[in-house]
Amino acid sequence: MYLPPFLDLRAGFSKYFSVVPATTPELREACFRIRHDVYCKELGFEPVREDGMETDAYDAHSVHCLLRATTSGRFVGSIRLILPDPNDLAKPYPFEKTCAETINRAIADPRKMAREKMGEVSRLAVIADYRRRKSDKGTPGSLSDEDFGDEGRPRFPFIPVGLYLGMLVQAHRFGADTLFMLTEPRLARHLSLLGVKIERIGGPVEHRGRRVPSMLNAPGIVGGFGPLVRPLYEHIASEVAVGYGAAQSTAIWAPDSPSGMPPLYGAPATN
Repeated sequence: MYLPPFLDLRAGFSKYFSVVPATTPELREACFRIRHDVYCKELGFEPVREDGMETDAYDAHSVHCLLRATTSGRFVGSIRLILPDPNDLAKPYPFEKTCAETINRAIADPRKMAREKMGEVSRLAVIADYRRRKSDKGTPGSLSDEDFGDEGRPRFPFIPVGLYLGMLVQAHRFGADTLFMLTEPRLARHLSLLGVKIERIGGPVEHRGRRVPSMLNAPGIVGGFGPLVRPLYEHIASEVAVGYGAAQSTAIWAPDSPSGMPPLYGAPATN
């Protein structure tokens, strides 16, 4: 893998994409429609719905980010951060159910951690037109060695990285310090190029492919960003702040606070 030191990631990203927090019902529906196109219609991970939206019970206490293509204005990707259920802090996160038998609780036991500061990253989805590699077949969005190019042809995976950074901004905004996710085994190696340390906390499971439960310390990751990634993170953070500012000006979102929770637009039907 090759990460060219001369890249201006902020300029490169802003030329093609922007991050939009899903602060309105319409923007949330845009996330659900992307998920439906990818998870239901294309990959068959979930059943096709008549309303064309893929949702579950966790969306009622989640925040979402969208990635928008600059030239067309089209939303091309989304990601979800599940936050604690304000009505039941002990409610298991999806990874706790999927990995109940494989989590190494000597490394991390989510049942004994400060659950009000936890979150789970899930439902990363990128529309098919923006996933052109052979290695993307059968996946909703991923990172691979070829994303980073080589010295003769440097490149950078703006789409998944933009979504992951948008998720980290959301985590900071809502006080989710400890993040969990089910990852492809190779993802930790790829994200380490960006200064993102992922700790594996258990054995693999079969869940839409081979996945391992992993844990991230969000403040530590953000604090450790170097001069290559930090300008991009700060740019995306400013875009997210603008989105929330516009929402607050129209009374869509409650006043910002470290422990603030998003207003619930009504929980989607439980699958």
